[in-house]
Amino acid sequence: MDGPESFWKSPRKVSVVVDNDSWILTYATELVDRIGEQFGDQARLCRSHEEVSEGTVAFYLGCVHLTHESVLRRNRYNLVVHESDLPAGRGYAPLIWQILEGRNDIAVCLFEATRDADAGPIYFRDFLRFEGHELSAELREAQGRMTISLAMRFLAHPLPPLAEPQSGQPSRNPRRTPADSALDPNRTLAEQFELLRVVDNDRYPAFFDYRGHRYRVRIDKVS
Repeated sequence: MDGPESFWKSPRKVSVVVDNDSWILTYATELVDRIGEQFGDQARLCRSHEEVSEGTVAFYLGCVHLTHESVLRRNRYNLVVHESDLPAGRGYAPLIWQILEGRNDIAVCLFEATRDADAGPIYFRDFLRFEGHELSAELREAQGRMTISLAMRFLAHPLPPLAEPQSGQPSRNPRRTPADSALDPNRTLAEQFELLRVVDNDRYPAFFDYRGHRYRVRIDKVS
């Protein structure tokens, strides 16, 4: 039986998968371009799991649907980037939940996709480090750059790197909804600044209810 090195001969076929209209699309497109330019591999952007072709590596970025095992079998390596210190923080919006907890040092894992969400063995673990003033666009920029860095690091190895099983007590984040952007008019802005850091001004804006009416709040950094 062929070993992993037999799947590592150039040009490799690489799929970059984003199955929704996520902000990560900009970085996924850049990743596709960089893979071709730096490694000479055949990389393509897939907007659904059905578009994934047989190849060497598939990166699933910001996906909201679990990948069926039949799709996972199309590639030797199926990789996901997740912004938490796995197995802690599995589930939805891990970066946002940690910012809301007041954390500014955030682990980021590149791991193998498996039948169970966010449970696969980990290839790399790196860190995002924030100063506490960054708003949503800045958080996403750092997240997108780290995603590209981890993917390129994996592909740059002369042979596929080894993964280590997750260890420790798992925890899981719930899905965020528009209601999670609600401010409390009886609390100070300082007390709610972490929430203001993570709201999306356009899709999930901050808001508060007061005297029978709902008010929307926009936050932008001006200096």
